Parts: sequence; structure tokens; C-alpha cells
Amino acid sequence: MSIKFGILFIAFCGLLCVGMGQEKVFPGIMDFGKYEMLLKGKRVALAANQTSVVTTYDWVGERKNEPALSSHTLDFLRAKGVHVVKVFCPEHGFRGDADAGENIGDYTDQRTGLPVVSLYGKKKKPAPEDLAGVDIVIFDMQDVGVRFYTYISTLHYLMEACAENDCRLLLMDRPNPNAFYVDGPVLDLKYRSFVGMHPVPVVYGMTIGEYAMMINGEGWLNDGKRCDLTVIRCRNWKREMVVALPCRPSPNLPDEVSVLLYPSVCFFEGTVVSEGRGTATPFQVFGHPDLTDMPYRFIPESIPGMSKNPKCLGKVCYGMDLREEFNEVKDGKKLRLDWLMTAYRNYTGKDAFFTPFFEKLAGTSGLREAIVAGKSETEIRKMWQTGLEHFKIVRAKYLLY
Repeated sequence: MSIKFGILFIAFCGLLCVGMGQEKVFPGIMDFGKYEMLLKGKRVALAANQTSVVTTYDWVGERKNEPALSSHTLDFLRAKGVHVVKVFCPEHGFRGDADAGENIGDYTDQRTGLPVVSLYGKKKKPAPEDLAGVDIVIFDMQDVGVRFYTYISTLHYLMEACAENDCRLLLMDRPNPNAFYVDGPVLDLKYRSFVGMHPVPVVYGMTIGEYAMMINGEGWLNDGKRCDLTVIRCRNWKREMVVALPCRPSPNLPDEVSVLLYPSVCFFEGTVVSEGRGTATPFQVFGHPDLTDMPYRFIPESIPGMSKNPKCLGKVCYGMDLREEFNEVKDGKKLRLDWLMTAYRNYTGKDAFFTPFFEKLAGTSGLREAIVAGKSETEIRKMWQTGLEHFKIVRAKYLLY
């Protein structure tokens, strides 16, 4: 199926939904009346980034030619008279212009004059002094529903700090574009890291509000503490909806295609193979200079704000263009392991193919070991089914939609 046809198909689905009476989707932040009284007279800290927008964008309908009217959550709250005193930001920074993995220190936001506390780099958890003088924290960020996407790790540490410092957390829920399926190995806590903190599969099929409730309910915070959590639900969103995000959730997820391919293609970050960083199509292609028999070629370049020093910089990489697989991923409702397995089979120096980071992404040593042993995809999937079925039982307790 061509990309053009796939995009037209999505637009048609959106039109069909609207034609059948589908109401417009609203993220939690837009229903100010639901939480206004919780903020009266309160000193508020906002955990946010470039995805924290209040917008007229049509999440599931036809793309309009005219731009959506939008404002940042911070501006929206201040215009409503909310007393915001501080900002917390995750990986990529408050304005979303830092590279993946780039350390960000504390600073003052030039547009507002507010202090910004970075929760990525040396400090991942707010210190007691960071919450001093704060009555309530608002969390409003766009997640993509994948275990190694670090916004949920930032959420964990923020919840933990709020629990330890008697501070309430108000979470503004947003649609998850990968909520329509659950797949992948459940994390073995032996491989716990900032790219995987909880015993969940790679794709967990929950909004970030539902996920926060699960963190609380399953006792995953330090010493089993519970955060004083309130989730403001999305309006009119359903899990099976095709969702197009109003802005890129991080610098290297520029569009719907990259967001849907990301859960499968990100495995290449734990290998010597390029996942397309340093191109206009990150997480939509893969390649390496040694995969000369493969049909697609690209050359990673330094792109400030996206990837300053990408893997295979300046080298011709041979691999695959996955953009034509967009609808197959959506309709198949499962991770694509065949791309990783194909690259491994075609790579000559197999001992060097995987890096130590792979186990952190996969959450287990079993996936790497199975691929090296030449097991089939069917055999590999059987390995994680028991853990996946148990997770689905746990997950069911926290679903809001």
C-alpha cells in the first residue's frame, strides 16, 4: 500500500467518524471547568514541554488547510489566572529542542521568566527544595505509549517526589496514538533503567493518565508510597481511534508514520544499525554500511535539534525504507520483529551487531538470545505470551476509556 493511499485512507476514516456523529476529541487540559477549583489560591508547578498545547486541532477528523489555533498550556493557565510559579521539563527540554540523551541543566525560561527545573540528566527526580512553595503540580505531556519513551519515567519520579513531599499531582490526560494494541516482552526488573522502569511490555496500550494510576495502584513508587493523584480525562477519545498528534512529541518523531513505526524500529538503537537519526525520516528507515545487499540507501548527517552526532555519521547506509509499512503496522496490531531479524541475518560481523543497550530496550536478554540462536518469530513471540497475558489482567484495573 502506498504512503499516499495510506494517508488518504486515514483522512477517509476521520471523515467517516465525523460523518457518523463522532465528536471532536479534547485532551484533559482543555476542560478547565473540571479542575478549576483545584487550583484556586494554589501555587502551581507545571511539568510540561513543547507537546503541552491547548488546540483546536482535529485529532481524528480531516486535516484542514488552515492552521489550528493553539497556545501552550503554560500560557493557557496563566491567562486563566492560575498562579504558576515553576516549570519542570523532561528529556528534550521545555521547548523540545534538545537532542535525545542531551543533558539539560536548570535555567530561566526567557519567554516567561519562570524557573525551569530539568528532570533529565543529573537530576531525574525533584528534590524537596524544588517542591518547596508548591501546592500542586500539573503534568501535561504527550506520550506515545512505548515503555522506553522516557516521559513515563519522568512521571514516575515526579509522582514519587510529590508523594514524599505531600504535594498533589494533577495529570491532564491525552490520547495515546499507540493505544490500539499491547505487545512485546514484559520488562525483567534486572534490566530496569530510565528507559524501562516498570514490569510492562514494550507497547502497553494505556494513556499516560491510566499509566499513572497503575504506578500508584501497583505500589511501584519507592517504599510503596502513593501519590495524591487526580487524572482529568480526555473527552470523546476511544482506544481504537486513529490519532494524529498536533505536534511532534519529540524531535525525532516528526509525524504519524514515525510514531507508529517507533516501537519496532527503536530496537535498532541497541545495535550498530542506524535507525534513521540524522535524516528527515528518523525511525522510518534503517541501515548500515555493511548491509550492501539491501535495497534502500541514506547518509546520516548532523542535524542540530534532532541529532547532532547520529550513528554512521557521513557514511552510506544500506537498508530498508519502512514508510510503506505504515498501515501494515496499524492493521497488524503488533510489533514488527522481522526488520530486526532481517538486519541481523544480513550483517556480517554478528558478534558486534547488538550493544549492551539492547537489553535495556528489550527489557530482557531473551530477545537477543533468541535472534542469535536463529529462532523463528513465532517461537520468539511464544516466549513473552505468559507475561503479556498477566500484564493485561493488571492493566484492565486502570483503564478509563
